[in-house]
Amino acid sequence: QVQLEESGGGLAQAGASLRLSCGVAGLAVSNYAMGWFRQAPGKEREFVATMSRIDVLTKYAESVKGRFTISRDNTKNTVYLQMNTLKPEDTAVYYCAANPRGFEVTTDTRRFEYWGQGTQVTVSS
Repeated sequence: QVQLEESGGGLAQAGASLRLSCGVAGLAVSNYAMGWFRQAPGKEREFVATMSRIDVLTKYAESVKGRFTISRDNTKNTVYLQMNTLKPEDTAVYYCAANPRGFEVTTDTRRFEYWGQGTQVTVSS
């Protein structure tokens, strides 16, 4: 059974940093393209960042480029999202997801087969 569990969310002030973690069981993150998405109240889920297997390719949403970094630790089977210089508009539930097409770099939620339950990030001004 595949399980993805996000952690590390919480309340932060604008300009601060948070690091989200996504612990994975039931699949090897080294074989998957991994991604982070977010959903703010009343809005659709949107792409944040993704990385292909073997960390060859990464892609970021324009709104987070230069501030957020996606990474993985294969030994811990965990994916991270380092979020720096947080802004109030970053407030959302953040979701981790796994795409079995390991070398695909895509923003399309439909390409990601496995999802976590999400972790809330709230940024105050």
